[in-house]
Amino acid sequence: MNDIRKTMDEGPMTSFQWLAIAICIMLIMLDGFDVLVMAFTASAVAAEWQLNGAQLGVLFSAGLIGMAIGSLFVAPVADRRGRQPVIVLCLVVVSAGMLLSAVARSHIELAVLRAITGVGIGGMLASVGVITSEYSSQKWRSTAIALQATGYPIGATLGGLMAAWLLGHHGWRSVFVFGGLATALMIPVVLWRLPESVDFLLGRRPARALDKLNRLMAMMGHAALAQLPAQRAGQTVQGNTVAALFRNGLARPTLILWAGFFLLMFSVYFSLSWTPKLLVQAGMSTQQGVTGGVLLNLGGIAGGSLFGLLALKLRLKHLAVGSLLLYALFTALFGAASANLGFAFAAAVGLGVFLFASMAGLYGLVPATYPAAVRATGMGWAIGIGRIGAIVAPFMAGLLLDGGWSPASLYYVFALPLVAAALAVLATGVAQAQVPGARVASAH
Repeated sequence: MNDIRKTMDEGPMTSFQWLAIAICIMLIMLDGFDVLVMAFTASAVAAEWQLNGAQLGVLFSAGLIGMAIGSLFVAPVADRRGRQPVIVLCLVVVSAGMLLSAVARSHIELAVLRAITGVGIGGMLASVGVITSEYSSQKWRSTAIALQATGYPIGATLGGLMAAWLLGHHGWRSVFVFGGLATALMIPVVLWRLPESVDFLLGRRPARALDKLNRLMAMMGHAALAQLPAQRAGQTVQGNTVAALFRNGLARPTLILWAGFFLLMFSVYFSLSWTPKLLVQAGMSTQQGVTGGVLLNLGGIAGGSLFGLLALKLRLKHLAVGSLLLYALFTALFGAASANLGFAFAAAVGLGVFLFASMAGLYGLVPATYPAAVRATGMGWAIGIGRIGAIVAPFMAGLLLDGGWSPASLYYVFALPLVAAALAVLATGVAQAQVPGARVASAH
């Protein structure tokens, strides 16, 4: 395994590897659209069913609850059964959940369907992140993960533009139909060209593992193997892969990463879920609210791309800390500018830049921390703990709004966890150095 991993880490990136990463970016786009579909349709849904802020908060949080369940309990299955089959199954669930959401008859039905859709998204995300990491060379790994993170704002931006048009012509239900069909189209693409994890084939050794591995080696221009290499001690995990996140020196970095993800996602999903609605509440039109959300995601595309370029030269930890602190600053600035159209739109772009740069930083730290046998589990649980923060944040924002808080004051409050997340990221550098077998170099 060492020779294969070394060849992939140190060799040039092939077109097959870049295509795999491109498909992963497309899958992350679905996540961006899925979360934002509720944000962009919130005003129309609330108007049809006469919903208050707390009820809207339930709709925002329902999808995130499903995502947490998927990340915590579906993602670990990928470490036992394979990344690609789990992704395909999750795409089926997402597509069905989206299409059924279009015929929901009440906000309770819609909340249940949003949760089901979320299970598929959450179960898929961890495997997508692992495949991006494993099919990248060491030089390009942090950059590839950052580029993958841009899939979220790309999906949200394109989805927002489509949602704005569909809302005006066919109503909010058509937005969910579009999302379901777009997701269904990705199933044949994944079956066609998204490869199974090389580290999974070497570690778990499913049926015909050697044939599958040699086919992947050929696609990357590497020599075929006569037989599978001997397994090293610790290459596989027996029993519960979640418990393995706390053995062999992994407990400390696991807890630090969980804290960082919780704090970041607490603020991220407040920004992503409520920004269009709060702009409308601050006095702008529904269309201007959607435009603010789109600008936030356009900033995210720029932020993720810039982060990816800087990751070729600078340490990932330093980039992540800087991004988190600047994200906190722009969150507060956006709150101060939310009643002024020009300033609010400018602040939304800056908010998006550092929001998605911060996400790229944390997503890059996880694969560097865990060995292959528990990598999807480690990624899934980090994302899942983050989703718990994401669940609490929109619902809390709805309660605060019903309690008379102004939109501006909410942004000041939600800037504070980002400073704490930056401190957690600073601690990860110390913890990672203690992890045996982790590819720490990829986080630098």
